Amino acid sequence: MRTVKEQTFDLLRQLGVTTVVGNPGSTEETFLKDFPADFDYVLALQEASVVAIADGLSQSQRKPVIVNVHTGAGLGNAMGCLLTAYQNKTPLIITAGQQTREMLLNEPLLTNIESTNLPKPWVKWSYEPARPEDIPGAFMRAYATAMQQPQGPVFLSLPLDDWDKQIPQTDVLRTVSTRQGPDPLKVIEFSEKINKSKNPVLVYGSDIARSEAWNQGIAFAEKLNAPVWTAPFAERTPFPEDHPLFQGTLTSGIGSLSKQLQGHDLIIVIGAPVFRYYPWIAGEYIPQGSSLLQVTDDPNMSSKAVVGDSLVSDSQLFLADALKLVNARTNPGLKRRAPMTREDRTAIPLLPHAILEVLKEQSPEEIILVEECPSVVPLMQDVFRINKPDTFYTFASGGLGWNLPAAVGLALGEKKSGRARPVVALMGDGSFQYSVQGIYTGVQQNAHVIYVVFQNNEYGILKQFADLEQTPNVPGLDIPGLDIAALGRGYGAKTYAATTLDDVKKAYIEALAFKGTSVIVVPITKGLKPLFG
Repeated sequence: MRTVKEQTFDLLRQLGVTTVVGNPGSTEETFLKDFPADFDYVLALQEASVVAIADGLSQSQRKPVIVNVHTGAGLGNAMGCLLTAYQNKTPLIITAGQQTREMLLNEPLLTNIESTNLPKPWVKWSYEPARPEDIPGAFMRAYATAMQQPQGPVFLSLPLDDWDKQIPQTDVLRTVSTRQGPDPLKVIEFSEKINKSKNPVLVYGSDIARSEAWNQGIAFAEKLNAPVWTAPFAERTPFPEDHPLFQGTLTSGIGSLSKQLQGHDLIIVIGAPVFRYYPWIAGEYIPQGSSLLQVTDDPNMSSKAVVGDSLVSDSQLFLADALKLVNARTNPGLKRRAPMTREDRTAIPLLPHAILEVLKEQSPEEIILVEECPSVVPLMQDVFRINKPDTFYTFASGGLGWNLPAAVGLALGEKKSGRARPVVALMGDGSFQYSVQGIYTGVQQNAHVIYVVFQNNEYGILKQFADLEQTPNVPGLDIPGLDIAALGRGYGAKTYAATTLDDVKKAYIEALAFKGTSVIVVPITKGLKPLFG
């Protein structure tokens, strides 16, 4: 006979899952008491930051992380970033304490009422064990579910009085396959359609990055000699953006995206939805005369695709099989992506593109780039042309508040792996407010994160949408009075107010050398370019 806690922690050791990111509450203290010395506990000050830090760490390490939040109220705080983790396909094991079993009938304070329903639909599995004896097995099932494709978060509600219960010793450890291969007949069918096409185009998505298919994706594009676009709102970079075949990122409007693919008779989408649309721009889903093939590891993405034939498979396994079957071809008339534009560096207020140029010029060869500054994304994509795998991360959901703390998790992953690449997070002044508490964790964990905050005292992306949607006089789009430098200092970060490009350069060089958490605040122009302009 051993305690539930002893057996559960032994299982987690065997699985190699020994990091807990949390914000403790009274219903979690029985799980955390006498915390084992061989486990790491990472404290965050609010549950949204807890989930996002764990998400970044999990993506960096390519394995699950335990998330520990406080019963129903804490889980409610976590839901925005949990939604993002689900769409990021990150394998998190979310745990929350539940009230004592003996009191659940009359729902005392801090009872997580209908605990398994609260996190839905943004978890793959949600469970509250019926008996203390079931907890180790529930963790094993949670691990297996989180890791199987499509990967994603799972949830366990755990009564606080279960952990010290003595239960019979059981061995619940087992292995599961974490990749699903393609239907061989469907691979042959897709390959035949590719070989018959006259002018195919490739659209790559983030599953290619998650399945470590970067090299296979390059080989496939080069064998077809076909142009490559990144799918709209891709949260991971799937293809080197300085490659001669790379064309850029597709827009997210139905009509505008279709125009970008004009002239191609076959559209091959690998590792992405078809498509992640936003906002409404009328038009055909794909150009007339075109057809579409989709490869995705997510049956839901396959079933809800608006057009085309779909194949459910891990991207790497599909590419490995298809490379043997598709014919090599030439494409002498391929259009190359335009070289990076140059911005006026004398303009005051500073222009975002010029700031990005300075950052790029001073960046070391190896960095991790994170972005939550929606209004400057097209400019960032022009300047920072990602050419290495696993070096760019953002949110798949569009929900602000993920990137600031996720940058801390990515930096912790860099420390644990020994790669030690700095994490550079490009933030809007509005985005910066959503999970600002994450800076505290970065400081306390000595995470090498550099936040560059573009401050224009407004929600710039929403003003761009207001122009696109012809909705004048929308209230609440200006955010004056934010002292972002003071916020950074308040959490202990090394903080800079940079008003010139020389200031930006000096602060960035110092932050790179500092090896801790820094905040660089840069005022920028309010004159942003129109969406899809």
